[in-house]
Amino acid sequence: MNMIDQAFGVHEQALGLRSQRMEVLARNIANADTPHFKAQDLDFRTMLASAQETALQTTHASHLPTDLTEQQNGLLYRVPFNVAFDGNTVELSVEQAKYGQSAADYQATLSILENRISGIRKALRGD
Repeated sequence: MNMIDQAFGVHEQALGLRSQRMEVLARNIANADTPHFKAQDLDFRTMLASAQETALQTTHASHLPTDLTEQQNGLLYRVPFNVAFDGNTVELSVEQAKYGQSAADYQATLSILENRISGIRKALRGD
């Protein structure tokens, strides 16, 4: 493991997963009026654990881990509080609240990474 990987730790993978979750939630919001659309969400903890296991299973530095978008074990259908008459399970207020929370989590992870990069820059400059 090189110095950059050690500095970023799990936050690099978490940022990608948080971005992926925001895409899933945005897709739910976009399909709020689509008949028979089933709302989905990403099981963040399962996906992050899977990403960490995949990264640990590589046997050589030039081997690439499996792409996270191909792993479907963390993508789940949401159980709605109220189902629409047309079979759509998207509840707009729930999706918007989850998207807002996900955006805040994304920003927090990004801030952590920015602080780590700033620390590396200072170390390289000798500040």
